Formats: sequence, C-alpha cells, structure tokens
Amino acid sequence: MLTLGYKASAEQFAPAKLLDYGVLAEQAGFDSCFISDHFQPWKHTDGHAPNSLVWLGALGARTQRLVMGTSVLTPTFRYHPSIVAQAFGTLGSMFPGRVILGIGTGEGLNEVPSTGAPWPEFKERFARMREAVQLMRKLWTEERVSFEGQYYRTEKATIYDRPETPVPIYVAAAGALVAKYAGRGGDGFICTSGKKPELYTETLLPNVAAGLDAAGAPKPNYDRMIEVKVSFDTDRQRALEDTRHWAALALSPEEKMSVEDPAEMERLADALPLERAASRWIVSDDPEEHVERIGYYAGLGFNHLVFHAPGPDQARFLSLYGERVLPLLRRRFG
Repeated sequence: MLTLGYKASAEQFAPAKLLDYGVLAEQAGFDSCFISDHFQPWKHTDGHAPNSLVWLGALGARTQRLVMGTSVLTPTFRYHPSIVAQAFGTLGSMFPGRVILGIGTGEGLNEVPSTGAPWPEFKERFARMREAVQLMRKLWTEERVSFEGQYYRTEKATIYDRPETPVPIYVAAAGALVAKYAGRGGDGFICTSGKKPELYTETLLPNVAAGLDAAGAPKPNYDRMIEVKVSFDTDRQRALEDTRHWAALALSPEEKMSVEDPAEMERLADALPLERAASRWIVSDDPEEHVERIGYYAGLGFNHLVFHAPGPDQARFLSLYGERVLPLLRRRFG
C-alpha cells in the first residue's frame, strides 16, 4: 500500500504561505508532508529558509491526520543531537504517531555559513551522523544519559517530554555505504527521483536490503521513501517552464556539493538550459502518464512517495494532483 505525501518547498515560499499549503495538502488527500531543513536556500533572490522545527509544530497544530517530518535535517553541525532529540521528543509527544525525523550527512551550503566551521570529508560527516543517531535514541529511551562519543557528549541528560515510542528515524542516502546504514540503523530510507535507473536497482535498494538483513531484527514497518519530482498542469508548457524555479536540482553533486553561497548556487542554476532544468522532473499534462512513470518507482519497491512540485502556484498543483492523479495512483497500487 502506498503512502502519498507532499514536499513543502521551504526554499521557495514564505513560512506562513507554506503552512497554508501544508494544510491544503491534507485537505486535498495527501497522507504526509515533509519539509527540508536548510539554513540557506538554493537561491539568494527571493529565497526562503524557515526553521523546520518551528514550522512542523505549526503544521501539526493546524492539521489532524497528516504525518509530517524533515527531508532532511542534519543533526550534527548546526544542531547538537541532544537538541534535535528534545525538539522531536516534544513534537512526538504533541502529535503522537505523526512525526518522522529524516536525517542526512549534510551539505556545506547549510552548515558552513551558520557555524563558520570548515566542511569535513564524508568519512567524518557519516561518523557524526551515526553517533548522533545513537545518542538521540538513548535520550528517547533512557534517563540521566551520560554519553561520551568521539564528537558529542552529554552529562546526566534527560528528555522529559517525549513520546511513548521513539520517533522513527529515516536516513537519506545517495550511495551504497549510507544506504546500507539506512537499512541497518534506520526506520526508513529516503532518496530522490530522476536519477539513473541503475542507482536505484544496483546501488541504493540492494544495499538497503543488505542493511536490513544485517540489522539482526525484522523491521516489518520499514519505509522506503522517495521524493518524486513532478510538474503537472493542464498546460504542458506551463508545467515545463515551472521547472526553472528548481534548476539547481539538475546540478551534479560535483557542481554543488562544495558551494556555500546561495548567490553562487543561483548563478549556476540560472545558467542551465530549460531542457536540463526539467531533466529531473516528470513533466506532463496527462494524469495517466504521471501514474505510469510514478509506477516505475512503486514497482521498484518504494512505498512512500512524496511529491515535489516546482511551480509558484502550489494551491493549483495540490488541487489538480489531488483530483486527477492521487485517485488513479490509489486505484492502481492500493
């Protein structure tokens, strides 16, 4: 059975407007809503970067059933893991069963400007993330936690407001090593659409499966989540032009990973031709075509699809997708 979610474009819209879109998503029939956690957006001009933790609290208060979370937060540089544990403990206690913590190893664009610290190599970033997960889970399940790791320490720390069961942690991965950890150490896995098929079939999903096998205990509710980039409108040219707003997604990891200035990211994205800007997206005015192409990911085993639309009129997207695409997906896949 598929879970169908909405990606709230925090980098594109002011927080109050984005909150209205989250509420509309629930009304339009979406099951979940995820927001990225950026200190700086992908672009400088008209960019936005609301605090995801504050925003999720407001969304929870204005909705009834929507599952919500971060996609993704880095609990290792701007935040100490104990503060992330406290924040999600609070969210989980206020909105039980509706909160997910999605995490990743981070990007320099978010962590360097806010801390002034040098951006470390992947080995350290990955080690920090694993240690952060260990500490957060101890804080959610134990009292008076004195923790001494390689990167983080606590002294007789207690999270007093926390849910009855720990908040699920989903791990974002773009390569084999983290994908295997996502299976072994996570409660779910996150990736994005629009990349080469062999990345999913030969690298990510097989390593998630290997990690699950290595976990030592079954995880029957394990979630395989993918952010699906979709641009849908009754006017196909409008759907195509809308992808310009997120041209940065078409930049390769090598082109953007070390970029720390949103103005430079904006310059790189603006230089891309429209065909390349649209290359990561399912662009069509045909609901059946969307369902067919989305079905590819469902066929691979992804069971939680979070739809990210690039256009400025998100209310239009939510209404159109809720009326024309989501019912077709549910009929076909359950």
